[in-house]
Amino acid sequence: MIKYKGFPVAPAEVEAVLLEHPAVRDCGVVAKPNADAGEIPCAFVVLRDGFTSSDKLDAELRAFVADRLAHHKQPREVHFVDAVPRTPSGKVLRRELRKGLS
Repeated sequence: MIKYKGFPVAPAEVEAVLLEHPAVRDCGVVAKPNADAGEIPCAFVVLRDGFTSSDKLDAELRAFVADRLAHHKQPREVHFVDAVPRTPSGKVLRRELRKGLS
């Protein structure tokens, strides 16, 4: 659970919204420490074939989520990656994604 200014944010809820976007094949959301907010949601996104990472797509994904989730649940950063690390059972390895933030 991510704590943004005292508000709880479930990473799975943000991931579910991101997966609705036609460009997103896979994603994971983790908390990034922040001096002002405590923690901020950060998304790691794997794109489908035919889409390339760009500032325009970053803004499009943020706007897509902004239309569907409350302000405190929206990811503040979007990182495009080749793969989201998962356990053999399919759960997102959030600790591995957090390593990509530092």
